[in-house]
Amino acid sequence: MELRETDDQDDNAKESVSEEIEASDEEENYVKREVERIRKFVSDLSIDDLKNGDWFVKLLAFSLNQYVTQVDAAYFKEKYPNLPPDAIVDARIKMASNYAAIEGALSSAAYTGAVAATIGTGGGASPITLPAGGMSFAIDLSYTSYLQLRMAYDISVLYGVPLNINDPTDTWKLVRLAFGIKTNEVAGVAVMKGLPAFIRPLVKKIFSGSTLAALKSLPVVGKHLLQRNIIKFTIPGVTIPVTTALNRWLTKVAGTQAKIMLRKEAQIIEASQRIVAQADNVEAVLATLWWIINIDKTVHEEERLLLHYLTVSAEQSGDNGEEYRHYIESFKSQIEVDEDDLWERIGRISSDAAPKLYRAAIIASAVDGNISKREQELLKLLAERLGIEHDEKLINEIRLQWK
Repeated sequence: MELRETDDQDDNAKESVSEEIEASDEEENYVKREVERIRKFVSDLSIDDLKNGDWFVKLLAFSLNQYVTQVDAAYFKEKYPNLPPDAIVDARIKMASNYAAIEGALSSAAYTGAVAATIGTGGGASPITLPAGGMSFAIDLSYTSYLQLRMAYDISVLYGVPLNINDPTDTWKLVRLAFGIKTNEVAGVAVMKGLPAFIRPLVKKIFSGSTLAALKSLPVVGKHLLQRNIIKFTIPGVTIPVTTALNRWLTKVAGTQAKIMLRKEAQIIEASQRIVAQADNVEAVLATLWWIINIDKTVHEEERLLLHYLTVSAEQSGDNGEEYRHYIESFKSQIEVDEDDLWERIGRISSDAAPKLYRAAIIASAVDGNISKREQELLKLLAERLGIEHDEKLINEIRLQWK
């Protein structure tokens, strides 16, 4: 599920940066109350908390511990009755982006280039005692991060993708979704990709100087977020409209990327549930799909998710008995596909179930966005073994669904 930048993205960025903010008194008052909550949170942080990334660990708990107990599918059904998930997700992204812009307008008046130098050279474990600009920096950093964490969690709930913040893997997934960070991405690269193209030359000049040399050892997430915020404080000629627009644009981009990723995962969950519900023999389905997925000896993220949710759906189904439990135990430790076992299972598939298994195999081939030549060959072989026609039209239809 790799995200790529496009010219359209940069065009949209220019429009977003030039767009004026329109906020109601109710929205402004709400943001002011939230900023006061963040101000109290920030007042307990030290410069060292900012530099070593501990501020972010504390912010995770501050942002989510209570929130996840209050926000669930029922919450959104009551708040947005009769709306489909896509419409509600777009509404939450727009709301978070607007709030980020309002906060940017409130705090940007205190922006000063000296703040970056203060963060880069300062130290100490005592609570932050920065001048007004420094406090505004920390509030802006914390509030926009807080907004994006909650926004990403909202999107996961709306698309029915389970995230347990007590599970380190799920927490890291939420962080990557909230801030558009890829698993193997360097923080500085992520910062550059998170900005409109016409601002990047200025940013390159900023990061080539000595001001940020002290930040090179920061943890990836803290470094990513701290660098991103320092940009707003050090771009020459930054004004309230520009910082306001940057806050909104960065939040909107993060929300849009999280939507793409989580919507794809929701699509995989639905497909998995449908495949299991239609299967006469779920063991044959798992064996066949693993045969397809493992053909290139590389399991892509979408393929891993498909296998995961297939087994989850199968375990939740009341139709699977001792044979399934025995098979899944061997499946979990399987390295190479046992083709003799595979063909024996496929040979027992009924004529009614054959087209469903074939369709499931096409989905497994297409789920990562591309059907390779080798996968095409396996699909043709599978059709022959099932005694059905190899359907190129169906393959193309399903390929387009997973693009």
